[in-house]
Amino acid sequence: MPDSPPRPLRVFLCHSSDDKPTVRELYQKLSAEGWVDVWLDEEKLLPGQDWEFEIEKALDNSDAVIVTLSTSSVSKEGYVQKELRFVLDIALEKPEGMIFILPLRLDHCERPRGLRSIQGVDYFPPERRELAYARLCRSLELRAQALGIVIEKDESKPEPVKPIQEGSAVESKRTISPVVKNLSMIKLAPGGHATYTFVEMEFVEVPAGEFLMGSGNLEEPVDEEMPQHTVYIPYDYFLARFPVTNAQYAAYVNAKGIIHPVSDWEKKHDHPVVNVSWDDAMAYCRWLNDVRGNELPLGVVLRLPTEAEWEKAARGTDGLIYPWGDTFDKNNCNIDEGGKNDTTSVGDYSPQGDSPYGAADMAGNVWEWTHSLFKSYPYKADDGREDEDDSGVHVQRGGSFIGTDQLARTASRYRGSPGFLDFVGFRMVIAPQLP
Repeated sequence: MPDSPPRPLRVFLCHSSDDKPTVRELYQKLSAEGWVDVWLDEEKLLPGQDWEFEIEKALDNSDAVIVTLSTSSVSKEGYVQKELRFVLDIALEKPEGMIFILPLRLDHCERPRGLRSIQGVDYFPPERRELAYARLCRSLELRAQALGIVIEKDESKPEPVKPIQEGSAVESKRTISPVVKNLSMIKLAPGGHATYTFVEMEFVEVPAGEFLMGSGNLEEPVDEEMPQHTVYIPYDYFLARFPVTNAQYAAYVNAKGIIHPVSDWEKKHDHPVVNVSWDDAMAYCRWLNDVRGNELPLGVVLRLPTEAEWEKAARGTDGLIYPWGDTFDKNNCNIDEGGKNDTTSVGDYSPQGDSPYGAADMAGNVWEWTHSLFKSYPYKADDGREDEDDSGVHVQRGGSFIGTDQLARTASRYRGSPGFLDFVGFRMVIAPQLP
């Protein structure tokens, strides 16, 4: 019996009529890929057909659904809301971690509650559209691979991401994403997020843009977390999915001929390293850049995340109180209420405790050093708080296994003390070198 002919990936474009111009442009770009069969109502519906029946049939037969969101579409009652409910019902029948719904924001709109746990793409501003389109296509490629669909690309078309030449500089901070992706081994994490393995660590992508930093309406306001304010990070960056583990830190101590800070660490090889000061964490970063940093383009380094980078990666753009949402759940993190009384293996609470970008252990397990000095808000990257030569107190984030749920909030800040390090670790970020 002859093999079945290859089929394209079936993609449904869910949209509001107000967004037709942008959606039509997206339809044309996806259709030109050659391996995507895009369903758009004005292209697929024929005269005399029952449009409601045909739309639901197309949704049911789709391999992936791109839900375009705008200020108009999320606030407007109409068929797009009905489509979204139908899409969410279909998604519940899919295996956990499968790429199926791809939210695509066309402007600064608030995502519907049912989509807030799904990583999306911002298709704005115009200068970021090509990078956003490349990310969208990468997710569709992963979906096609999972279904065994062979992607036959038009070799005459230029690749959107090209290898960076050795010794060349990144022209713009916005070009970090394609460069790192080109260097990395890419795979899907249990929660469905793409991860990028570099220097034997998994990283998740955090796109450039605005987010809410600090606390807003707390019953018991915490002065050091206020005022809540908007921070704009002008570059894409990659945060390590997990804190640095004992095994990863062992490579450093062996290279330097020093003693590992965790006794019998081999028994906890996949636990986060603890008993490390801010200076220890910075020294590890310098060492890793010395041995592997030459693989990155000029201007991009492995370092500690700034306080703003850490918080955005933990809470996303919806101002989440905890990485997974606004309601505390002791099953999502290792804090005092869980009764572990010690560190746990990184990823033990993944994916249920993951952040919107797929970062794990952002609440509980160990406090994590950031690059930033402890200064009052609003956060300003150029006000001296990122000065590496200042010996002041640095910020720790995330709470620990002996902390409460209040300390595990995404906005919680802690003044790092060198006297209490047995529950303090750190994680890495791939990002522009700080001034």
